[in-house]
Amino acid sequence: MSKLKILVKITVIYFTLLTSSNAMVFDRDYLNNFIKSQVQEQIKAPAQGKLLIDVSPIDPRINLQACLSPLTANIPEKHNGRNVNVKIVCADEKPWHLYVPVKLQTIVPVLVTKVRVTKGTLLDNSNIEVILKDSAKIRGVVLDDTKVVIGARTKRNLSKGSAITSKNTCFVCKGQPVNIIAKSAGFEIKSSGTALRDGSLGDIISVKNTKSGRTVRGQVNAINQVVINL
Repeated sequence: MSKLKILVKITVIYFTLLTSSNAMVFDRDYLNNFIKSQVQEQIKAPAQGKLLIDVSPIDPRINLQACLSPLTANIPEKHNGRNVNVKIVCADEKPWHLYVPVKLQTIVPVLVTKVRVTKGTLLDNSNIEVILKDSAKIRGVVLDDTKVVIGARTKRNLSKGSAITSKNTCFVCKGQPVNIIAKSAGFEIKSSGTALRDGSLGDIISVKNTKSGRTVRGQVNAINQVVINL
């Protein structure tokens, strides 16, 4: 064998060993943490909420291969918010990929009852509190600000731990006195009236003006208050 051929073989072996030594071998703990970090970067938690990430254990029968290239994680844009299959990709000359199921749980602040309350109960700090709750278990438009809700009344009996929603509370209750604010860009007129139906934040309801006797329609924007935009 010529010296040139021997030199070429030695060079090939050297670079093969060098390449192999630079390839990274991943254990299951590394991949678990890698997937969690990628999910946190690509799926943002809601404001004042939390995103709980549960990575499924990788099948012990799978032989985890080494990779020279940095791993990448492909997370589908469309997923049900609860389950997602994360695709781990190694983009070597001989590429490989691995799908790992991940369960997501979105925890958000929710205003709930501290105790059992009956229909018509005035809500205050003694009977409501804010807790973190799984968004998948929430129905309807929930409220999360104690200051906004204090002074509202329940429209039905509520058990302990029930979410305070726009459907089970009235910020303006039928037959109760209300403040009426009629305003435009240049002026504002305040008067009083009586609510002709229940209303929650944002609802348009009819109220009867005490002074004029006229029935007008306004939007509920606070406890016992409606606004008419002229």
